Amino acid sequence: MDDIGRRAILASAAAIAAGGMARAQSAWPAKPIRIVVPFAPGGAIDALVRVIADGLTSRLGQQILVDPKPGANTIVGADIVAKAAPDGYTFLITTNSTHTNNPTLYAKLPFDPDKDLIPVSLVSLGTILLVVKADAPFNDLRGMAAWVKGLGRPATYGSWGIGSSGHLYGLMFEKALGGQNGGAFYNHVPYRGDVQALQDVANGTLDITWASPTSAKPQIAAGRVKPLAVAGAKRSASMPQLGTFAEQLVAGFDLSLFVAAYAPAGTPADIVNRLQREIADVIRQPDVAEKMIAQGQTPVGSTPAELAAVLARETPIWADLIKQSGAKVE
Repeated sequence: MDDIGRRAILASAAAIAAGGMARAQSAWPAKPIRIVVPFAPGGAIDALVRVIADGLTSRLGQQILVDPKPGANTIVGADIVAKAAPDGYTFLITTNSTHTNNPTLYAKLPFDPDKDLIPVSLVSLGTILLVVKADAPFNDLRGMAAWVKGLGRPATYGSWGIGSSGHLYGLMFEKALGGQNGGAFYNHVPYRGDVQALQDVANGTLDITWASPTSAKPQIAAGRVKPLAVAGAKRSASMPQLGTFAEQLVAGFDLSLFVAAYAPAGTPADIVNRLQREIADVIRQPDVAEKMIAQGQTPVGSTPAELAAVLARETPIWADLIKQSGAKVE
């Protein structure tokens, strides 16, 4: 066979293979899809993703399996997705900590968030609450600060992991009150999620915790804990009566907290774009948006490029905050 004949056969084979791949991708999804959530089951992000997963299941005609994989401030779950086959059947929905916090906070990560995960879509903007026991002898931030200074010991505060937004907000709050270099007023206690931290506050074994509105609401409704303030630029739509830190004269707590979807690097662009469109359509549904708002999340879809731009803008801000705090995990 001459070279021209061989080239013709190879070209034909390549065209057939490409056509088969295109057909396979156009038939996506052909089996259930797994969305890894790097937080504990029953927590805020897990609950949020399940609302979205129900809508995606209806639209895509395949079951969306929500797979909680908590640990190490989202690293455990994110690593699973970073190392997964880029075939369109494994995705990650996580908070901004995965990209904006962990690369600066941790001396070494088992994957590179910027190289091993590709953006799919923003999902929501969120807020977090500062919560104390219901019978605490104060009802605002200034009262809490005075109480802590008179304790005679550092107050304990919980978050959902070292380097999490709650941890960093705790460091910022202490610094705003003259702590750290001026004397430690708080000790951080990391948890695998905010649900257990809330239970410990209610039981009196933890003084304070940062928590999502979703996780905190049952304990608030039961009269076991009370929120003092919401961290964010605006009041929470699910708790509009609760003032922000800025309104209580503590500035600097208006950084964006966002939830977003990612895919393993190498996932075909048409699958990524399809999922992005489906997420956008799901969160636009009034019943889904209402559930998200009730959880303290504001629905916000985006293109992959728009999510990449948000990461590029926000990451240096969080990285600088971590460096200023001196927080580091070897």
